[in-house]
Amino acid sequence: MGLIVCKFGGSSVASKERIEQIVRILRMDANRRCVVLSAPGKAAASDAKVTDLLLAAVDKALNRQDYAEPLAAVKARFAAIYEPLGMAKAAIDAALGDLDSRLCSPANHPGKFRDLVVAAGEDLNSRIFAEYLNSAGFRARYVNPKDAGLFVTPTFGDAQPLPEAAANLSELKGICAGEIAVFPGFFGYTADGDVATFSRGGSDLTGAILAEAVDAAEYENWTDVDGIFCAHPHMVDSPAQISALTYKEMRELSYIGFNVLHEEAVRPVMRKKIPIRLRNTNNIANSGTLIVSERLPDERDVVGVASGGGYCSFTLQKFLMNREKGFGRRLLSIFEEMNLSYEHCPSGVDNVSVILDQGQLKPETVNNIIRAFDDKLAPDEVSTEFGIALVSVVGEGLVRKVGVLAQAAGALSKAGVNIKMANQGSSEISMIFGIDASDEKKAVNALYQEFF
Repeated sequence: MGLIVCKFGGSSVASKERIEQIVRILRMDANRRCVVLSAPGKAAASDAKVTDLLLAAVDKALNRQDYAEPLAAVKARFAAIYEPLGMAKAAIDAALGDLDSRLCSPANHPGKFRDLVVAAGEDLNSRIFAEYLNSAGFRARYVNPKDAGLFVTPTFGDAQPLPEAAANLSELKGICAGEIAVFPGFFGYTADGDVATFSRGGSDLTGAILAEAVDAAEYENWTDVDGIFCAHPHMVDSPAQISALTYKEMRELSYIGFNVLHEEAVRPVMRKKIPIRLRNTNNIANSGTLIVSERLPDERDVVGVASGGGYCSFTLQKFLMNREKGFGRRLLSIFEEMNLSYEHCPSGVDNVSVILDQGQLKPETVNNIIRAFDDKLAPDEVSTEFGIALVSVVGEGLVRKVGVLAQAAGALSKAGVNIKMANQGSSEISMIFGIDASDEKKAVNALYQEFF
């Protein structure tokens, strides 16, 4: 087997015991030669995530307040993890001294300052962990993203990798031939040499970028769950684990409610058809969930049921709307001009609905939208509805199977769930139902019982 890229999430690096577990995982397979680390997360419910502590320090620094408390808490977390592993306090303190320098940097550009400080969680963890691996008998090397060529756009807080990054990072194969490369997740460098972070959870994306660059045989994403389940455990008691699903199915599931993997992390590995395996750091006996380009045709037609609340709809009625050229373009341009994205746009002959994520709206937004409708579209009637949940049935087998829409609608009907909207994508691997948010759990359970 070829090179394996392993990404360990925040919960997987949150304590001495979990760092020791990572070492055991690395010893189990000599092909695990490239390790991507997140900042320490929660080992216990009372813990604060290091990233959250760093954000608190940033907020205080930008408001010219004393940030000594969150800074001390960050340093205490690293000491509590690594000192019991036998790491010298002086070595840990030397690495953590970099955090003081970052917080003393110019803060005239808040986004740039924020990213510089927040990225320290991953960066310092990777530096210290590489030293620990060497003390544990491995040959390991911390790799700085700037030196390795992980260049990104200067969109602070939501950076994207530049095209040349993959070619630059391919040089890591040489390091991995003789050492374990320890690479910090979550951030890269702009062309001007500034630190810029991906969106929250972006260490998943770092791992995917590296997997593509080094032509990995597999990208392992280690977290605190056994894999992906057919439904969310908060909705269904003890749902079945999915053994394998496709990249497309993963994207459809993550669109509504399945947030196991950063939504942008699939694209880099898709390009080279590199399998992603989601695994539990604390349960290495479980082989996890495999995400691949193709799966066996005799596996489930439906792989999962996903759901999410917090949506709203705007429905316009207008007689002969279907004959009015440019109506749809003008309708959607209203949302574009207000910097709003839409989810779905089901329509009839004389009516059309636009489904939005309600979280985008400000108190004045709804009124502004309706005024714009009146000015630009002159509808006969406009109605709004809030508190909508979307429930999705996903599976590539839906393309081959007859009657799944009727089967799903029948299950919802038997459960007493009223369907407000139904939409099947052109890819035919998912169907989405709009329902009242109060029926979300009931709907998910009805669909789960029907298909699983």
